[in-house]
Amino acid sequence: MLTIKDLYVSYGGIKALRGIDIEVPDGKIVTLIGANGAGKSTLLRTITGLVKAESGSINFDGKELVSLPINKICSEGIALCPEGRRVFTDLSVQENLRVGAYLRKDKAEIQKDMERVYELFPRLKERSWQYAGTLSGGEQQMLAVGRALMSKPKIIMLDEPSLGLAPLVVQQIFEIIREINRQGVTVLLIEQNANMALKVADIAYVIETGAIVLKGSGKELLENDTVKEAYLGKKK
Repeated sequence: MLTIKDLYVSYGGIKALRGIDIEVPDGKIVTLIGANGAGKSTLLRTITGLVKAESGSINFDGKELVSLPINKICSEGIALCPEGRRVFTDLSVQENLRVGAYLRKDKAEIQKDMERVYELFPRLKERSWQYAGTLSGGEQQMLAVGRALMSKPKIIMLDEPSLGLAPLVVQQIFEIIREINRQGVTVLLIEQNANMALKVADIAYVIETGAIVLKGSGKELLENDTVKEAYLGKKK
């Protein structure tokens, strides 16, 4: 369980997150939707230690994360798949995946997890020796997700995984998100495609100007008039 309580983050005196309270139960898909600049990516970067919290608590499986260095947070079982994919373009697909396992020492299990990633993403196996920079946008997104999975996470955090992808590829990415969750990995999803995100989410939050303003099941927020108008392009 990931539990965030009363979390504040500031950039140069400007409050980016204001008293955030969120729970991500084990085995669930939790999504966070909101406009650009609402604080979604800041939250993920704060969880992973890339941004330091001003105050508040981030607790994962009984351990407080706020004061831990980034490598220790990763070793607790938290992986981030960042916005924009951020693959290593001059490394091969296989080398990118091995980078994801850099904190691990269990070589036999690493190889098994490599095969598991290839089962999820057969296209990556076909291109295992191809430079990541020559892949399509969809293939790079698959690689970014696969790289995160190579750390053997308990929870994977996905930051805008469908951004800039064709509709058919978006469908594939969301099917893979479901499958990852079915295999026992908890998912915290930030996604600009609110309709798709709410359809897969067990629990959903809406964030506006750094504060949580709505919470419910994905189905409940799909039917919420305010959400429909603001994020789904539907009139009341």
